[in-house]
Amino acid sequence: MSEINAMFFDQDGVIVDTEREGHRIAFNRAFAEFGYAVEWDVQAYHDLLQVGGGKERMRHHLHTKGFGIDIAAEKEDEVILALHKRKTDIFIEMLEQGALPLRPGIHRLMREATDAGLILGICTTSNERSAEAIRSRLLADIPFAFVLAGDMVSKKKPDPEIYDMALEKAGISADNALVVEDSNIGARAAKAAGCQVLATVNDYTRGEDLSMADLVVSSLGEKDRPSELLSAPPAEPWPGHVRLDWLQRIFS
Repeated sequence: MSEINAMFFDQDGVIVDTEREGHRIAFNRAFAEFGYAVEWDVQAYHDLLQVGGGKERMRHHLHTKGFGIDIAAEKEDEVILALHKRKTDIFIEMLEQGALPLRPGIHRLMREATDAGLILGICTTSNERSAEAIRSRLLADIPFAFVLAGDMVSKKKPDPEIYDMALEKAGISADNALVVEDSNIGARAAKAAGCQVLATVNDYTRGEDLSMADLVVSSLGEKDRPSELLSAPPAEPWPGHVRLDWLQRIFS
């Protein structure tokens, strides 16, 4: 183990609890506007989260259950792209209305990392517009070195490509990077790239297999909003919320 010199953050479910009451709602509104008989309930969307990427989830649903209207094969890409563009518009509108706040502890930990001189990056399967909207509207004071989105890679999580790219951009060894993820496919991607992984669960991922993560917590927490350590306790005493100095002692 080595000193942490960089932290890479997944977006959905880590920075903002977007999946259940954000992306899912936006997808459903887009489907309704386009006249498609598709509505993803909470469980259905959880199942679809095992497919990395929003356009990929829509394509999977189209191929397995259909949209209630026949769509010619040559029109499929056009339909998926138009749906996803409208879904992203709706999602950004929700962000602008303050419907999707930051998760507990995320801004604090990012500020601690920034003040300590760490390299920070966002690595998400969401598209670039969604990632940029969250960065600019909710994390404008955090100097990210880069934001990597799903459309920038050829293979999405659980493939490690996005974290391999992050390591190259940061110019560091995987031993010096800590990834904050929330899901099985995200943790697998980070571990496949050789990074250490801190998993912070949410309603969707609490029951997933996160045994490959080095640490698992209920949230990053705050001093007045403590979180729960869900994995085996490390040698360092648990302070009640995730702090950078505590992480450095564990991983160094």
